[in-house]
Parts: sequence; structure tokens; C-alpha cells
Amino acid sequence: MGVAREVVQKAIDAFNAHDPQRMRDVYGDGVVLSAPGDVQLEGADAVVEYAMTWHRAFPDAKLVTQSLLEDGESVAEEFTFEGTHDDTLVGPEGEIPATHRHVSGRGVDVFRVEDGKIVEEHLYFDQVQLMTQLGVMPEPATT
Repeated sequence: MGVAREVVQKAIDAFNAHDPQRMRDVYGDGVVLSAPGDVQLEGADAVVEYAMTWHRAFPDAKLVTQSLLEDGESVAEEFTFEGTHDDTLVGPEGEIPATHRHVSGRGVDVFRVEDGKIVEEHLYFDQVQLMTQLGVMPEPATT
């Protein structure tokens, strides 16, 4: 396992431990994060706060990694996010009060690591799937 993969694994473990300090320790000060909903964040504190908004809304949140691929300083994680929506989810589209529904959705996270720190992160997940599972969007029509 290379250095980049080790750093990303530490970030995943810190997320699953709901440990903001351990998350902060793996992000570079000028890290840039892009995520669904036109989220564009800069700085380790902002990135950790973004993760903490998910932890507050889903107190049992966890990432289950299906694959973790490394190529030099780049790492891609295919994952499933699981959790129960027991508090308000604050996002770019506003606030979603607790629905107490369990969600399980797949996503991909692409990281770039320099000097032992994550300096870039691009998160992808299906917003429609999430909103449907939370019950705030109707089920898609079937043919």
C-alpha cells in the first residue's frame, strides 16, 4: 500500500470514528473539496465541517468501502454511505428535518495526496437517490 492510499484510509477511518480532529489531521490546510449541489469548499476546517454536517444529521453514519484504488498521488474510493437520518440535514438546497429513515447509497470519492496530506477531494453521489430514500422526493416512475 502506498502513502496516498494510507492517508486516504486514515481519512475514511476518521470519518467512521466521527473524529473531527483525526479528519483534520489528514487534510492539508488549503485542501479543495467539490461535492454534489455545487458545493465548493476550501480549507481543512471547511472540509471537516462539511463531514460533520453529515454526522450530525446521521449520527450512525458510516462509509463501507467496496474498492480503494491508488495511482501515484491519486486515490479513488467506491463506497456505500449508510446511516439513519435522526437530525436536520443542512445542505446547499436548505434544511431537511429528521425523517428517521435509514439510507444506503453508493458513491465515489477521488482524492489527491501531497506530502502526506489530502489536498484535493471530489465527491460524487446520487442526490436523487438520497432524497428519494429520505422521502422528500417521489419515487421515480417505472416502465
